[in-house]
Amino acid sequence: MRYFEDLRVGQRADFGSHTFTADEIKAFARRFDPQPFHVDEEAAARSHFGRLCASGWHTAAVCMRHAVEFGRRADEAQRTRGEPVARSGPSPGVRDLRWLRPIHAGDTISFAGEVTELREMDRPGFGLLVARHTGVNQHGELVYSVEGAVFVERRPLR
Repeated sequence: MRYFEDLRVGQRADFGSHTFTADEIKAFARRFDPQPFHVDEEAAARSHFGRLCASGWHTAAVCMRHAVEFGRRADEAQRTRGEPVARSGPSPGVRDLRWLRPIHAGDTISFAGEVTELREMDRPGFGLLVARHTGVNQHGELVYSVEGAVFVERRPLR
């Protein structure tokens, strides 16, 4: 993680892509969101979705995994270059969570994040980073969006 002072509104990162499979959709849903259109293909065909679709919570979890893995790779690259890595966390939460289109088995979603706000804080040593995370399907359609915030360490005074 870069220090708060090194971040800029508009900075964007592509986190990676994920292809949702029917087996994975059903396995996640059986454990965490067992609605018929997530766990049963015949029931899903009769639903307003028309076929099996991923839980929105599944989508959010996959996006989070990609964001965390992207951050770990970026931190390791900074360390390899001999650059210091700022601490981050915790997150005070998310807002404006949207599942805009269903994600069906076989869909590939590309996840990204963009800094939308940088806020000075009274909390010593930290600023607040606000970012919008998105997921776009293989047709270029926005399917997922959420705005989240995280505390980011400020550059130490010398």
